[in-house]
Amino acid sequence: MQLRSATPELASADLNNRSEFSRLLEADVPEDWPPPLNDDNSKAFTLRYLADNPDAAGWAAWYFLLPSKADEKVQAIGIGGFKEKPSQQGIVEVGYSIMPDYQRLGFASEAAAALIDWAFSHPEVQLVTAETLPALVASIRLLERNGFHLLGEGSEKGVVRYGRKRV
Repeated sequence: MQLRSATPELASADLNNRSEFSRLLEADVPEDWPPPLNDDNSKAFTLRYLADNPDAAGWAAWYFLLPSKADEKVQAIGIGGFKEKPSQQGIVEVGYSIMPDYQRLGFASEAAAALIDWAFSHPEVQLVTAETLPALVASIRLLERNGFHLLGEGSEKGVVRYGRKRV
């Protein structure tokens, strides 16, 4: 799998022009894009965040791309990333979502691991967190496989927060 960091140009195309988004991403984008839990509000947030924080490359969305088979184009299969740059305490929050046709095939775990490794490649990052719902057992298993532990309640009622400290 390949991960491509969002730019303002990519984020704008993702929000406003599917054909241009596909061209810039150099990938086929499924008709039912975006992945679950992503919508125009999350796309607009990414675009605003990147515009307001030109030094935030990598600390916003990343597009998950499945390399082509011999005669097929690269396929966009998911999106993930971070809510923002590391806090003063060195904390970032990661998230991820895979298109339904590609779920339960290990792609979310692979993408999450790559994002976590990327975050910890920055010495200021001391803790990577993620929030999920207790009923999302597959998401919790993914976090636990990636070394996360339950930290407690999340930022909203009914949400739990997991974290992984720098080793």
